[in-house]
Amino acid sequence: MKVLLVQDVDHLGKAGEIKDVSGGFGRNYLLPKGFAVLATKSQIKQAEERLAAQRRKAEAARKDAEALAAKLAELTLTFVVKVGEQERLYGSVTNADIAAKLHEVAGIEIDRRKIALEDPIKRTGEYEVPVELASGVSATLKVVVVGE
Repeated sequence: MKVLLVQDVDHLGKAGEIKDVSGGFGRNYLLPKGFAVLATKSQIKQAEERLAAQRRKAEAARKDAEALAAKLAELTLTFVVKVGEQERLYGSVTNADIAAKLHEVAGIEIDRRKIALEDPIKRTGEYEVPVELASGVSATLKVVVVGE
């Protein structure tokens, strides 16, 4: 029996996939619970169209992320902060600070959680900060911290 999954089903598949299941499993579990519908020709065609649209959308998002990665690779953010002894900062530069500065300087809006800064920056110097833009697309942002 061919069914079109309406929701993700553990150990079977994701929503929108067409699966071949045993008759009892389909009639007694998947269909009554609303996890799947019978896979008619029109349902299959709609599922394929939906899947193609999702692929196009994901491809467009990936291309946008790659363009943004190229912009970020050319960019250098400079932070001027107060420092104490041994070039240690009063406070620190965090991923939220980097996201705010990126928006201020370049007008690029990036969620702070995508900036993969392991620990806040607490010393002056130059740093390479990885930024995860999309699945499989990342960039490296150059951050320079100088003292006042």
